[in-house]
Amino acid sequence: MSDKELDETMTDQLTSGARPAPAGPPADRRRRGQAIAGALAGVAVILLLVVVFVIVQSGGDDTPAAAPPPATAPAQQAEPSPAAPSGPQTQLDPKLQEKPVVKAGSGTVGKLKVTSLVAGQGPKVRAGQQITVNYVGVTYADGKEFDASWNSGQPFQTVIGAGQLIPGWDQGLVGVPVGSRVQLDIPADLAYGENPTGGQPPGDLRFVVDILQAA
Repeated sequence: MSDKELDETMTDQLTSGARPAPAGPPADRRRRGQAIAGALAGVAVILLLVVVFVIVQSGGDDTPAAAPPPATAPAQQAEPSPAAPSGPQTQLDPKLQEKPVVKAGSGTVGKLKVTSLVAGQGPKVRAGQQITVNYVGVTYADGKEFDASWNSGQPFQTVIGAGQLIPGWDQGLVGVPVGSRVQLDIPADLAYGENPTGGQPPGDLRFVVDILQAA
């Protein structure tokens, strides 16, 4: 081949528009690097979400528990029992600090009679209330004492007007102001009767009762 023909052949090869050969191994390494980087980014996002979830859950555990409901108060005692006065107090006359002297009556008691000996300044006793009292009880005919709260050193606490006491008390003490000292002359039919069987005194009775509190 002449020199001219060789030059023409080389020129044809350079200007023929042939494309370069496909990329070799360096391009494959770049694609693999990009794939690994994408995978690592996905793992990082997942780890971030897990950390956030754990933090949120831990914060929820610190929330203080709701306080338990208050305990319910105990029910009021239904049966009478000795007890000292409690709660708000009415100003009491100094005479109520001393045991009264209770004398016999005269004649017979035809009906319940309530006599005020010391006028109280407190609210009037209502049926169903729990009252705190001191009392002395004697037989009406001879003035013999058969019972007195003073002897135990404690006032007596009971529910009034609820059928737990003799009718003379339930009827005679309702409406009496707290702080009063009253004398109850009670006929036998409003007391224990003429022939009681439980050891109670028979016949007409006289009580002197100090009303210390009603609630």
